[in-house]
Amino acid sequence: MSNINWQKSSFSGDRDDCVELGQQGERIVMRESDEPNVVVTTTRAKLAAFIVGVKNGKFDHLL
Repeated sequence: MSNINWQKSSFSGDRDDCVELGQQGERIVMRESDEPNVVVTTTRAKLAAFIVGVKNGKFDHLL
């Protein structure tokens, strides 16, 4: 997965412990920067649905 251009949120600043996203073909890949070998893959549609859920507070009970 070395050919992936990983991107982290600008809210992370200079922190090294953050979630990073990238793209590999049609798949979206996600990892924790402090555990770069653990990668989760999903689709754009599923990531978009997750983001909508986060914005609507659907996962607030996990915080």
